[in-house]
Amino acid sequence: MRDLLPVAVAVAVAGPADWTGQLLPAERDCLGERAVETRRRDFTAGRVCARRAMAALGLSPAAVPSAADRSPVWPAGVVGTITHTRGYCAAAAARATEVRSVGIDAEQHRELNPGVRRLICLPEEDERCARLPVGTSWPAVLFSAKETVYKVWHPVVGTWLDFHDALVTLDPEAGTFTARIAPSRLDAAPVAAPARITGRFTVDDGLVRTAAVLLP
Repeated sequence: MRDLLPVAVAVAVAGPADWTGQLLPAERDCLGERAVETRRRDFTAGRVCARRAMAALGLSPAAVPSAADRSPVWPAGVVGTITHTRGYCAAAAARATEVRSVGIDAEQHRELNPGVRRLICLPEEDERCARLPVGTSWPAVLFSAKETVYKVWHPVVGTWLDFHDALVTLDPEAGTFTARIAPSRLDAAPVAAPARITGRFTVDDGLVRTAAVLLP
């Protein structure tokens, strides 16, 4: 993820030991005793990476518990984001004085079945994906980009977006994407909301990785 984000954002990627690392009490409380093993490992790696990213900013270790919707709750003055997929986990954090919001996402690079594509892609997005160079699952890239956009949007606006609420354009040569939020969602937002979010992507080692930031 380091290659996709500006220097103001600290990034930590999980190593083998991080999946079974230590949680702080507030994190253990929100995880619960009944969490299945995969959920526990993903959650643990994410929180270990989150604290390491904050440490890279020169901040003291602090818990990153979960809200009711499972989104991470960062300490005051910090913005951040966590992602995990099979065998990969990363967290990114920045000081709120330098970055308004940050989002990252990682997904397995694979073909999506037609039903999933319909859920994720607007018709014009599906048509554009069909015209892009072969060898990459562009709907998977688009899915990851939308996940990143929603992670950027939610902390700023306080609401979640549906997959069809953002029209995403991919630029394979530049490795960038642009998301334009549906006017209806902008009109309904309780605060001034970003109409356009740009980010970067890469596809390697069987993963799609995407990232985006909003600056103050």
